[in-house]
Amino acid sequence: MHKLIPRYYYFIDKLDIEEIKNINNKIAIIYRNYSNKPTINEIKKFYSFCKKKQIKFLISNYFDIAVKLNLDGFYIPSFNTRLYLQKNYHKKKFLIIGSAHNIKEIKIKEKQNVKLIFLSPIFKTKKNKNFLGIMRFNNLSQITKKPIVALGGINTINVKKLKMTNAFGFSGISHIKKIVN
Repeated sequence: MHKLIPRYYYFIDKLDIEEIKNINNKIAIIYRNYSNKPTINEIKKFYSFCKKKQIKFLISNYFDIAVKLNLDGFYIPSFNTRLYLQKNYHKKKFLIIGSAHNIKEIKIKEKQNVKLIFLSPIFKTKKNKNFLGIMRFNNLSQITKKPIVALGGINTINVKKLKMTNAFGFSGISHIKKIVN
């Protein structure tokens, strides 16, 4: 199962092909923009580009669009506690992933039947001064059998610290931007 799941993720908030032009196909793209619902045509064009480059493309919070356009997967943010009925949708390679910050949210993501959980924030960020740290991250990651991806505050300085965690992979928005630019 883990062979089908990417280890690295890059969050974007606009469907800008220029932004992902140099991204390695080992990095999956997650589109999350909650203020502006994208048009079907915008997503189709972006997804077509991703398919050509063999980049996995997931969309956040729009399960109906992910299924309708047969995207690579769906991302469920921590604040979304809705249970999605997957009985009607059985695409073998459709990846459902979610994020959590604590034990309660990890249990909700398990009930949502995600294949992977983003656990955040692992390191201090500008927006969030409360962070898990390596020890608490490792303790929380032991609660589930799902692969855990480290998220939050990952940069070129602390990326090496991830070797001390149980993380399956990581997502570092600013760190990945530096790699591809």
